[in-house]
Amino acid sequence: MDFSKFLDDDFDVKDWVNGAFKMVQKEAPGKADTHAATLVMKLQLFIQEVNNAIEESSNQALQNMPRVLRDVEALKQEASFLKEQMVLVKEDIKKFEQDTVQSMQVLVEIDQVKSRMQLAAEALQEADKWSTLSADIEETFKTQDLEVISSKLTSMQNSLAMLVDTPDYSEKCVHLEALKNRLEAMASPQIVATFNSMSLGQAKVFVKVFTEIDRMPQLLAYYYKCHKGQLVSIWQDLSQSELSLNQQLSEFYDTLLSTWHAQVQWSSQVFKNPYEVVTVLLIQTLGAMVPSIPVCLSSAMERAAQEQRLDCLLELHQTTSTFGHSLEAAMLPHLGENNLLKVNELVCALYDPYKSYQLQYGELEEAFLLIQISAVPLEHGEVIDCVEELSHSVGKLFGLASGAVERCVRLTDGLAVCGLLRALKALFTKYVSDFSTTLQSIRKKCRLEETPSSSAFQEDWTSFQNSVRIIATCGELLRQCGAFEQQLSNKILGTAGKYLSESYSPRSLAGIQEASSTDRKNATKNPWQEYNYLQRGNVAEYNNLMEILFSLKEKGTGNSSLLAEPRSALTRLNQQANQLAFDSVFLQIKHQLCLVSKMESQDASAIGESYTEDLPTFSLSPQEYITNIGQYLMSLPLHLEPFVTQEDPALEMALHAGKLPFPPEQGDDLPELDNTADYWLGSIARATMQTYCDAILLIPRLSPHSTKQLATDIEYLSNVMDALGLQPSRTLQHIVTLLRAKPEDYRQTAKLLPRRLASSLAALRAIDY
Repeated sequence: MDFSKFLDDDFDVKDWVNGAFKMVQKEAPGKADTHAATLVMKLQLFIQEVNNAIEESSNQALQNMPRVLRDVEALKQEASFLKEQMVLVKEDIKKFEQDTVQSMQVLVEIDQVKSRMQLAAEALQEADKWSTLSADIEETFKTQDLEVISSKLTSMQNSLAMLVDTPDYSEKCVHLEALKNRLEAMASPQIVATFNSMSLGQAKVFVKVFTEIDRMPQLLAYYYKCHKGQLVSIWQDLSQSELSLNQQLSEFYDTLLSTWHAQVQWSSQVFKNPYEVVTVLLIQTLGAMVPSIPVCLSSAMERAAQEQRLDCLLELHQTTSTFGHSLEAAMLPHLGENNLLKVNELVCALYDPYKSYQLQYGELEEAFLLIQISAVPLEHGEVIDCVEELSHSVGKLFGLASGAVERCVRLTDGLAVCGLLRALKALFTKYVSDFSTTLQSIRKKCRLEETPSSSAFQEDWTSFQNSVRIIATCGELLRQCGAFEQQLSNKILGTAGKYLSESYSPRSLAGIQEASSTDRKNATKNPWQEYNYLQRGNVAEYNNLMEILFSLKEKGTGNSSLLAEPRSALTRLNQQANQLAFDSVFLQIKHQLCLVSKMESQDASAIGESYTEDLPTFSLSPQEYITNIGQYLMSLPLHLEPFVTQEDPALEMALHAGKLPFPPEQGDDLPELDNTADYWLGSIARATMQTYCDAILLIPRLSPHSTKQLATDIEYLSNVMDALGLQPSRTLQHIVTLLRAKPEDYRQTAKLLPRRLASSLAALRAIDY
């Protein structure tokens, strides 16, 4: 039987009993009572054993208790004795310190005196050594052994450090410097030969010698002079060759790059800071070139034609950038081992020759674009040719604009955005001006401004069809302008956006200070990526750039207003094109209406008054001029149908952006605004009615017959308007009402109508009003 479960923390009586009976039920079912009796007996025996064990343990503990108490008492006495001994030791130490403090102070002072005496002895030895070394130095120089001479000079230098307070210290310093100069002069031919031959062993000797005598900068000067002279000589040979400047620069930059790799490999075995040494070599070489790169650039720009200067500059800058990227890639793995200030100086030496041209980028780009756009023909003898050229010019315009953006990124890394925007504005201004001039020329060729020479009605829709094509061209201009502005915004933010500090805030001094402090913190960044000609060359324009970038970042590139002015100019251009189309449609109507006053006057003098007074109204027919106009208006929907059926997004955009003259009168229903063709039809109809009203008021005098004839003509035009689904204008309705009124009823009829109109018509009809 397992009694160990009685010791478990989670002991459960029921589980234990069930477990004890489970085996019995399997082996001998029906003997549970017997097994229970046995189990009870075993438990009783076990309880008795436990009681015995407890009793035995208790007795033993009682017997041991006096001994434990005695041990505790003894331990307590020993602790008390130890405490007393510690107090006695402490008192002894304190007494010893009091007795010996004066003696220790004396010992300390004696030790200080000893140290000073040793220092004085060493100083005297060094001072005495100076005299000895000074006397022996001439003999040492005769040996021509640089290492021995260097060792002597180093010893003299150490001795001199001990003689700072002597009266002739300055004279000894001058003497030592003269000896160093003498050593340097002695070694200079060998140094030059060593650096020219790239001898490692000899170079290491010289580095050791010049380090010992504190003349390492002078040794590096020899190194720079040797290799710089070789590189400058190579450049002079290239500059006098027949190669183009771009080829000369390309070959020289290749030489500099190979020099970098070769010299870094050699210098790393000689100098402690090889990358800084070779960086300084390149800086000095770029500064010593004759002719210098700025002079070469200036000469190349002067020789280039005006339209080729920008391409010439881009080509040269691309060559320099290629070299810069290659050199950056070579430096990058060991950038942390280099002097970043020197790297930054090298970057400036390489790119600064282009700075003045980069600052003038806007002017250079503007001159280039204006020359290019001036070569785009818009004006031609025939109208159809003008329309074709205007259509083709759209692609050329935005091709030039996109090219300008690419050139800005390539030459300035996006920093010249302000100059780019000025150049683009000049480009669009020039184009819009030429386009507008061409539209004026087309107006003259279509004779839209001329007075009609005859009353013959000539229906010609060619001008209108050409005008619609011009409107479609304007729509394409507006569409491409929007797309280009989006691309421009993305390009600017994608390239120049890296210059925008996270802490920048426009027009905020605190923001600018935070940005500058951030830049200072980031001084450990790669100088090749941090070069910024604009911030150093034109702070005002740099701040404008930051504001543009901040605006693009805050508002999003889809809501930019970078080309707000060009977009407005193109919208005005579209308005001119819409006006041209409207005038070409309305031309024949206007010509017919101009004849109204003349025809009515002739009619009044040709027919007798007595006859016309008795002529019934229904016997009158509309005159030819008004029937021509009516038929012309009825044919308009057919010619305006392309506005509805032609799926041309550009045309649709231009028509929606344009505004036609003679808008609907206030209070009228405007369903026509939803349909372009209806909108045009309504505008032309209102123009016809308004012009007709103006022409009527210019008639000198109306006879009774002319009055009835004019009323008949107006009613015919009103019927045409009804047929077209349009309402006659209120003024036209008022005129026909006043024309139909009998003279005796005129005053009563006119009461509800505009007084000025009633007075004018009363004068025409010679009615006393």
